[in-house]
Amino acid sequence: MHSVTRSLTRHSCRRTPCSSATLFVRHNHTQPTPNSNNSRTTHFGFQTIPEEQKETMVKGVFNSVASSYDVMNDAMSMGVHRLWKDDFVSTLKPGRKGPIRCIDLAGGTGDIALRILDHAREQYADRETTVDVVDINAEMLKEGYKRFKKTMYHNTPQISFIESNAQALPEETFPSNTYDLYTIAFGIRNCTSVPDVLKEAYRVLKPGGTFACLEFSKVNNPLLSMMYDQYSFSVIPIMGSILAGDRDSYQYLVESIRKFPGQPDFAQMIRDAGFSTGEMHEGRGGAWRDLWGGIASIHTGVKL
Repeated sequence: MHSVTRSLTRHSCRRTPCSSATLFVRHNHTQPTPNSNNSRTTHFGFQTIPEEQKETMVKGVFNSVASSYDVMNDAMSMGVHRLWKDDFVSTLKPGRKGPIRCIDLAGGTGDIALRILDHAREQYADRETTVDVVDINAEMLKEGYKRFKKTMYHNTPQISFIESNAQALPEETFPSNTYDLYTIAFGIRNCTSVPDVLKEAYRVLKPGGTFACLEFSKVNNPLLSMMYDQYSFSVIPIMGSILAGDRDSYQYLVESIRKFPGQPDFAQMIRDAGFSTGEMHEGRGGAWRDLWGGIASIHTGVKL
């Protein structure tokens, strides 16, 4: 993995000079912020913690589960997460209007990026669409890099892996008005500041660019919600113990889903960041679309 680590200058971060190789770029995530010395708090699952601690704690979770992440996702969802991701990408139709430049945040394992490139190639004979996979966690990126070594996209200008923070993407690496499509799947709920993530998404997208988020959401049917909660809190942590040797990390993942805003609240946050969305309801013409009764939802917005 160290063989693909590159130092990046202001000019070499553009894709054209970098087009001969897959990249893995490390950024410093511990820069102080104006709020670093105050008493602001956030949640880590059901715990309340100082804001400045969450990033380190979330990193610890994903360092722990990186190597078993896909196995656990299959076990927890009985494989359904793959169908959701297929649906998510096919709805976006990458490549339909020609090659596009994409950025996939919290995308370390590369499963969304691979779907984007495959969809563009298989549906529209597009071999020029590119994806920058960005994740704050180096271990997750290593898993994605290993996955792509088995594909036709390895060592091509179509894919890059970059370690960086979705809340503060460096301007020199991620210039404003650069991307046509921004995706984030099952990752935004782990960020300390969702508004900051949305602000950065708006900045890096071109006018007319699309923000698309696939995330666990709120189940509205009371019976389904009760069954889902029972499964989540009783079965998933046990699976974590058996399959990954890590009950605590999967307990956190379950709790983090419950702490994420419901669909209307998250849709409003997307609007507040400047995006144009559909009407504030679910379904056709709406700001979001529920999957499996709201266990997961797809939210989209357009930068005007």
